[in-house]
Amino acid sequence: MSRYRLLLLGLIGLLALSSAVSLGFGAAQVPLERVLAILGQHLFGITPAAPVSTGQDSIVWQLRAPRVLLGALVGAGLALVGTALQAVTRNPLADPHLLGVSSGAAFGAVLVVLYLGEFAGLLSLPLAAFVGALASMLLVLAIASRSGRLESDRLLLAGVAVSFVMMAASNLLLYLGNPHAASSVLFWMLGGLGLARWELLWLPAVCLLLALAVLLGLGRALNALMAGEQSAVSLGLEPRRVRLLVFVVASLLTGVLVSLSGAIGFVGLMLPHVARFLVGAEHRRLLPVAALLGALFLVWVDVAARTWLAPQDLPIGIVTAAIGGVFFVALLRRR
Repeated sequence: MSRYRLLLLGLIGLLALSSAVSLGFGAAQVPLERVLAILGQHLFGITPAAPVSTGQDSIVWQLRAPRVLLGALVGAGLALVGTALQAVTRNPLADPHLLGVSSGAAFGAVLVVLYLGEFAGLLSLPLAAFVGALASMLLVLAIASRSGRLESDRLLLAGVAVSFVMMAASNLLLYLGNPHAASSVLFWMLGGLGLARWELLWLPAVCLLLALAVLLGLGRALNALMAGEQSAVSLGLEPRRVRLLVFVVASLLTGVLVSLSGAIGFVGLMLPHVARFLVGAEHRRLLPVAALLGALFLVWVDVAARTWLAPQDLPIGIVTAAIGGVFFVALLRRR
């Protein structure tokens, strides 16, 4: 336990340091001492020793700080969802993107932006994305189930098929919609953090904390399901009920994240494997480590996305897809 606590503290410290350092990167470079001065002024009311320009203050605090925090929340949430899905499906390749959850959430977001409008105010986009994600997940489960049993290989194939269908439906909506509005909707198709604003961060933060609490409470059940459905039943669990709860939590969190960041793939596939390598497969230890690794990973992927083609902002989904594709091939070769 002492080694595990040291690992958690190390990851938290590394995430805080990475978040601060990453604020200086972008089309307009800001020195680290200026970044720390701006953070100290806004967070603790410390007057900077040297005056900070209004432009640098606006870039660091208004533009990049919410973006970095949203990246950390999205990375942590996707890694958390991937870890839970891999447990309940007993498939090491399960991922919210590969199982069609992200594509369903993106379809819901596109539908709201192009056709439905803000029918529920600021919650319209997250609500539509959640409904799309949950509908995709239920459709995948219906296709993959055979005689009341959920087969791991069929689940992955069904997820890929539903993902393609949802992507086709989103593309059709884009083709039929207003061309000017359709160009802005490409954000949800490619993934990015450009919509980050301070007033929007509370929703993904609350959903992430709630999802983490629920999944930690299901830690023993996830361990049992990883050992097999027979083992779970022998321990007095109801696998169907546990799976349904996990799928609802995964759909809710993925829907909220996709409504703010678009469909970012492969984060939920890669980071759970790295976390298992560090702490093993006990989910009450695995879930927090996977979330921290996901946050750390996406913070630095976002740095790469906004510096490689500066001053242009490369969609973050392109970077994660490139890294995730290589990881996916390596995982297939190993297994």
